Amino acid sequence: MYEFARGPLVWIAFAAFVVGIIYRLISMIILAKKDKMVYPYVSFKFGLRSIIRWLTPYGTVNMRMRPAFTLVSFLFHICLVIAPLFVLGHVMSFEESWGFAWWNMPDGLANAMTMLVVFGGLVFALRRIADPAVRFVTSLSDYLILLVVLAPFITGLLAYYQVFNYETAITLHIVSGAVFLITIPFTRLVHMIFFPLTRGYMGSEFGFVRNARDW
Repeated sequence: MYEFARGPLVWIAFAAFVVGIIYRLISMIILAKKDKMVYPYVSFKFGLRSIIRWLTPYGTVNMRMRPAFTLVSFLFHICLVIAPLFVLGHVMSFEESWGFAWWNMPDGLANAMTMLVVFGGLVFALRRIADPAVRFVTSLSDYLILLVVLAPFITGLLAYYQVFNYETAITLHIVSGAVFLITIPFTRLVHMIFFPLTRGYMGSEFGFVRNARDW
């Protein structure tokens, strides 16, 4: 199972991820063409302004209204992207497969960022349970998606600290990472990729059409 997970499964996951993203992008372009109100209102100026504003910590009114949650959310998303890219094990695996590598972060920093992702995910889950407004719009799929996101990080910690059999833990880590990649294009997780497009359009509509801010 370990050899299958480390070899064919990884390639299948990357292929599904790339094909899925291309499919979603093409579908989005086709739908935008059908809706004659999309392209005429796209503005690089207002779109970029909106993207920068929403990527700035506490840059929006809603963020400033919930300072603690905003901090957790930013740390979660930053660590979610940075940790997998620069953790030593992933860099070494890429070098073995492709023959080149890049800078990797110290293990201590990687572990801290991984724990921040898990902590942030738990905060999101508790918020969905405790906040009546959020609980009202929460379904089982929201918890499943959150589990899919957290699983690679939890299993990564289990493997690193060898909580139980290392080969079992690293196999679960690879499998959960593959499931995460495959899931991205076909669920709400696709916002990880399409955030600039959707936020850019929202900024264009508010700035170009409504002459208002979207934050």
